[in-house]
Amino acid sequence: MRFLRQGLFGLFLVSLTLGLLAYAGQIVVSAVQERMADAPRTPERDERVFAVRTVMADEGRITPTLSAFGQIESRRTLEIRTQATGIITELAPGFVEGGAVRAGQFLARIDPADAEAALSRARTDLTDARDERREAARALDLARDELQSRRDQAALQERALARQRDLAERGAGTTAAVETAELSAVQARQAVLASRQAVAGAEARVDQAATATARAEIALAEAERRLAETRITAGFSGTLRDVTVIEGRLVTANEQMATLIDGTALEVAFRVSTAQFARLLSDDGALIDAPVTVTLDSGDAGIAASGRITRQSAAVATGESGRVIYARLDDAPAMKPGDFVSVAVEEPPLERVTRLPATALGSDGAVLVLDADDRLERLPVTLLRRQGNDILVRAAGLSGREVVAERSPVLGPGIKVRRVGREATAGQAAGQAAEGDTLSLSPDRRARLKAYVAGDDALADAERERLLSDLDRARVPARTVERLERRMGG
Repeated sequence: MRFLRQGLFGLFLVSLTLGLLAYAGQIVVSAVQERMADAPRTPERDERVFAVRTVMADEGRITPTLSAFGQIESRRTLEIRTQATGIITELAPGFVEGGAVRAGQFLARIDPADAEAALSRARTDLTDARDERREAARALDLARDELQSRRDQAALQERALARQRDLAERGAGTTAAVETAELSAVQARQAVLASRQAVAGAEARVDQAATATARAEIALAEAERRLAETRITAGFSGTLRDVTVIEGRLVTANEQMATLIDGTALEVAFRVSTAQFARLLSDDGALIDAPVTVTLDSGDAGIAASGRITRQSAAVATGESGRVIYARLDDAPAMKPGDFVSVAVEEPPLERVTRLPATALGSDGAVLVLDADDRLERLPVTLLRRQGNDILVRAAGLSGREVVAERSPVLGPGIKVRRVGREATAGQAAGQAAEGDTLSLSPDRRARLKAYVAGDDALADAERERLLSDLDRARVPARTVERLERRMGG
């Protein structure tokens, strides 16, 4: 009996084992068939929403600014040169590089000894000429008196001749007496003629004396001028530059000693392109006196001055283009000739234009605007000006629309976007950019992701709470979704 019980128990165990193996084989075969029969599951995809920063397009009247670079110049620059040759015997204390001088201030003196001697000779010559003129005048008076006397004598001789002729006609006189009277009359007339010649000579002497006096006066004036040229003064108030002389140096005529610059008569010369120059012309083709602002970069703070355009260059040099424009500065005491400055010129105002960031304009000459469904639309615009990092554009239907401030290759018409507030700080914008685009998940997909996060023991508590918080929001960062789905698939 014992052997029969053991045999039946062993048969039971064998049957049970075979049954379990058959059941397990059936499960494996069923699972394989089900796996092979099922179609591949495609992950559920939702529309991607891109984060963009937008600006509001406000149309209005804007005054463009033309930017250029120029150089400060002085309208009055005088080269101080010597007019005489000699040794510099005296220099003013302010006759140094950078010295400030006033109009008429004494600067230097050249040895005046030769000029003073020449002046003394000229004065002596003038005294002699004036003495000769007075003597010639007295001689002329005497000659005229003598002429008058001889004319009186000649008149008496003529009357005596007339009496003798009368007596001869009446028979009371003789022919010899008449001839004697005629001879005396002729001699009287000759004496008058000689006196007239003496008067003419005296008059010529007076004229020569007057000429000599005038020459002496001219020589005296020349000597005085030569003496004055030994004393050098400032023609106007300004600052000295390029001082090249010292006391005791021998200088020659027309040698440059320094340059005097008027620091109150400054202007800026700057070059613009032909297109920019055309914007500064009035309807009749004349250059407008547009206001300008000149800035000298001095590091932390710039030195600024204002002025107005006055003129343009007379010609264009060979190989150059554009125009050189000059603007007079009102008051720029801190600027000096030669300073390299930036120039901002106010152009005539433009009507019905919009200011946008330069990054909003694409290479196709259009901007992207948002419609009512937060989808992008392409809107062509006309570029009028570039103003630093901004542009001035004009387009129909642009006013009041939200414009994408920064174009990127992934943005295009029809794409759904999420606004980044215009008031967002740079740090917020950077954080949102790092976070990436967001997805709007379906409830089932969000539930699966939340279940996975809640049951993943490899996650830290802080990370689990952050992921659950992200999944609870209406929109979830795309990077977060992709990372979780990759982990689920792994």
